[in-house]
Amino acid sequence: MRVLILGGDGYLGWPTAMHLSAQGHETAVADNYLRRNLCREVDAPALYPVPTLSARCRLWKEVSGRDIASFVRDLRVYEEMAEVFREFRPEGVVHYAEQPSAPYSMLDRKAARLTLDNNLQTTLNLVYAVREFAPSAQIVKLGTMGEYGTPNIDIEEGWIDIEHKGRSDRFLFPRQAGSLYHTTKIMDTDMLWLYARLWGLAVTDLMQGPVYGIVTDQTERHPGLRPFFNYDAVFGTVLNRFVVQAVSGCPLTVYGKGGQTRGYINIRDTLECVHLAVENPAAPGELRVFNQYTETFSVLELAERVRRAGSRLGLDVAVEHLDNPRTEAESHYYNPAHSGLTNLGLVPHLLDEDALVELMGVVGEFADHVDPRVLRPEVSWK
Repeated sequence: MRVLILGGDGYLGWPTAMHLSAQGHETAVADNYLRRNLCREVDAPALYPVPTLSARCRLWKEVSGRDIASFVRDLRVYEEMAEVFREFRPEGVVHYAEQPSAPYSMLDRKAARLTLDNNLQTTLNLVYAVREFAPSAQIVKLGTMGEYGTPNIDIEEGWIDIEHKGRSDRFLFPRQAGSLYHTTKIMDTDMLWLYARLWGLAVTDLMQGPVYGIVTDQTERHPGLRPFFNYDAVFGTVLNRFVVQAVSGCPLTVYGKGGQTRGYINIRDTLECVHLAVENPAAPGELRVFNQYTETFSVLELAERVRRAGSRLGLDVAVEHLDNPRTEAESHYYNPAHSGLTNLGLVPHLLDEDALVELMGVVGEFADHVDPRVLRPEVSWK
């Protein structure tokens, strides 16, 4: 299958492209380097240097013998999106091409506007490009479990059956985002569901929890194939940040009480989830939703796991509670369903001490790169 990865330069986009290529798919990546540029803008460097897309594609060819086509394009501009579609003619599209940070979206009006413009324009251009150039191609959109918020009921897998005053219907599960970024992801879902109904588009919406890790089967072939890895308080995910703090001798920064509970997933499992969704597509006119996570943890539980794993490596890991810069419940009920991907065949890599020690070993190679300044939260929701 010809699979196009939008946002193919990112933390997940590039490993996804290699993973699908290794499975025998003809793969292409498109990106405008927005994330790299925003990291420079907020002075939040990645943990280690990452080659350009074209250099990564050449390196992948050297180690695998397989081609990945690269397009450096601004997908907010329809003509550039259309150029990629005309040249590559995808049979499936994986959509990562969005500003991915909740803190960045809450930074100021300029950042909020960029988040809205980038995320919604790119999704709209994708819809029209699929209709014009690849009407049978499935869209696999990376959503986020953060769209659901933390309701005081069980979270269903995308849809909920409602009985009201003697009548019943099926609706998208109510969303209640906690940031502007998450709000744009909800709007993506609504937009894709509209065009699935109107134009018969096939869409799989992967509601993903926070991802952790660096190592995949493909990155082990060469260090230059490792994904773009942020550890700062704007673009870094919480467990990755904790691991960096642990190996660099900084305290783990827990926001508030630390009872915030979310669903987490190993980067290896993210790649396999996308692989399963691509090879088992939704039907035309269907918006299929999978909750893409494997385990739930509170922030304090993650901190304790990192502390124990650090002890195995002789690290004295401290935990520091900070005033919470976000507006969120710090103690709440959380029970999301997540059977769809396991039913398709996902065998998860669970978070144990061995997994954390492996991640600490890789991160530890770059401990002297860590800038402690960027680990402190500076963006406030309040």
